[in-house]
Amino acid sequence: MVTAVTERVGSIIRFNDAFLDFMLRFNINPVACNVRSPQEKGKIESGIKYIRNNFLPARKFKDLEDINLQALKWLDGSANIRVHNTTGERPIERLCKKSLSPLPPNMPDCRETTTCRVHKDFGVRFDKNIYTVPPTNIGKKVTVKADNRNIAIYYKEKQIATHARVWERYRRLETPQHLEQVRKIKKQRHYSREEEVFLSLGKVAYDYLYKLKETNQRLKKTIEKLLILKDEYGEESLLYAMEEAMKKGLYGGDYIENILYQEMTPEIEHQPVKLENGELNSIRLQATSLKEYDALALKRRRKR
Repeated sequence: MVTAVTERVGSIIRFNDAFLDFMLRFNINPVACNVRSPQEKGKIESGIKYIRNNFLPARKFKDLEDINLQALKWLDGSANIRVHNTTGERPIERLCKKSLSPLPPNMPDCRETTTCRVHKDFGVRFDKNIYTVPPTNIGKKVTVKADNRNIAIYYKEKQIATHARVWERYRRLETPQHLEQVRKIKKQRHYSREEEVFLSLGKVAYDYLYKLKETNQRLKKTIEKLLILKDEYGEESLLYAMEEAMKKGLYGGDYIENILYQEMTPEIEHQPVKLENGELNSIRLQATSLKEYDALALKRRRKR
């Protein structure tokens, strides 16, 4: 298999680099079996059949930890104390720990590793489950490393998320920190959208916002109030009030509201419809620019 042997020319073998590196750390010299020579592979398949026929029948498991505990109990109480038909010895004696070599001081990273892309729902797909990461990594390629218990997610060798591994399918695993970050980003996008709507009013809005940023006022709250005043008094009245305020060097929602009140600007009789869904009421559209329509009309005249 290519996970062990990548190339073979007669008796010359080229091992998989990752496989060879793993073997050498344990001072193991791998030997490749010949093609179509099943007798050289030992009793690997027979061992699987033995477990399937002697351990699994009539057993129920809650999770991976439960099956491992039951398997260890079965090994100690049955499989390892019986006399093996081929060796004539009990496995517990043949695999005596005293005859085994010690493990290397620096163990290799044996975790299952794969590369995934972070989707728009700030999650990566692994084992048919979804594990979340910080939303700032949406669209990036990350590395997922998993063992039997945990899943670690890395971006450019930096760990960005950890989860307990779930062996069920079609689950979504989230952390409170990731959800809080998503809420903050949505809130920032909401206010940036409000700012875009305000700037769509034209040059007066740009000039007023530029001066407004030089003050120590809460910019987001001020823009929100100015847009409410636009709904109440109309776009032209708001632009007039901002021009008058800039002449006097007054910047803030309260100053604009005072100018509109003093000028006795009539309020709009028909206020926007209030919907039951509060989020829909906060949606604002940019002021319509007629330049695009003028350009389209000119193109049609030239064609004629």
